[in-house]
Amino acid sequence: MALDDLRGRLDEILGRLERAGDARGAASGLFDAMVETKTAIAQIRDAHAATTRELAVEQQHLADAERRGKLAADIHDTETAQLAEIWTTKHRERVALLERKLAVQQDELAYAERQLEDMSNQYRQAKTGVPPGATTGASAIPEDPELAREGMRLDREAQAARIQQQLADLKRKLGRQD
Repeated sequence: MALDDLRGRLDEILGRLERAGDARGAASGLFDAMVETKTAIAQIRDAHAATTRELAVEQQHLADAERRGKLAADIHDTETAQLAEIWTTKHRERVALLERKLAVQQDELAYAERQLEDMSNQYRQAKTGVPPGATTGASAIPEDPELAREGMRLDREAQAARIQQQLADLKRKLGRQD
């Protein structure tokens, strides 16, 4: 699920509701978008963790190839040293690629979290009856225990959606059609 798609959907929802003037009705659409965004954030975090693990493995392979190349050079085994150099180059390129991928994932995670914060603010405004897109000070949006409970519900729904997605992925991998 692309974050840009979520943002586009949110803009569409807000635009429709802004034209209709229904600030409280916007809350439902915002809530759904927030659940999807939280699920996307969890998926990005999972991908980031997987990339971190993959990078650690690749860095170990690189260190091993470098060590083998040095050992081969020390005993004047040119063929093994040349092979080790080839593998060292491949592993070095892969490490550089994974480091860039990790940086992009970190940027994407920061972006998604900013979007979620923005949606949360808009959701609070919509729940209090403030029209979408209206500028208010931070003190104009009171903290509401109901909103805190809904935030916890949002976390539970995002977790449930994530679990359902993982289950569906696992079933697809196993070739089951339940």
